Amino acid sequence: MYTTTNEDGILNNYAAEPKMYYAEYPAIWEQRKYVLQSLFATLIVTALVLVGFSVS
Repeated sequence: MYTTTNEDGILNNYAAEPKMYYAEYPAIWEQRKYVLQSLFATLIVTALVLVGFSVS
């Protein structure tokens, strides 16, 4: 932990910062997985909205 002290003697504690890195572009199989997840989520939301309309 990184600690500093100001002129009044007050301590300021700072968390250790992780190293920065750039995200890599997803591979083709990861992109396909994201498409399947979005289709499944869309299906669930659509079903919930239809159930909500049918109940009300």
